[in-house]
Amino acid sequence: MASNKIVISLLLAAMLAFAAVSSSAARRLEETETAPAREEEEHKPASVFPEIPVPEHELPPLPEGVHLPPLPEGVHLPPFPEVDLPPKPEIPGLNIPDFHFPEKP
Repeated sequence: MASNKIVISLLLAAMLAFAAVSSSAARRLEETETAPAREEEEHKPASVFPEIPVPEHELPPLPEGVHLPPLPEGVHLPPFPEVDLPPKPEIPGLNIPDFHFPEKP
């Protein structure tokens, strides 16, 4: 008999706790729905590093062309091998029009 009372009181306590939680959640939901929508602020980085311009005279000279050194005497590279590639597969039902950049005025 005492165990039945304990079970019933535990069930009642659980129901009361559930009702309290659901009512507070419903109240918070109503508050957020009725509150005016505020605009979200833009995300700002934690630190901003200014862009430092580099003076022209400090820039290294750009290479005019890349030239490979000549091969040492007695070194002969083998010719490139010939490779037979299979034909390019065609995708059925796919028509991709050619793209052309518009002419500059």
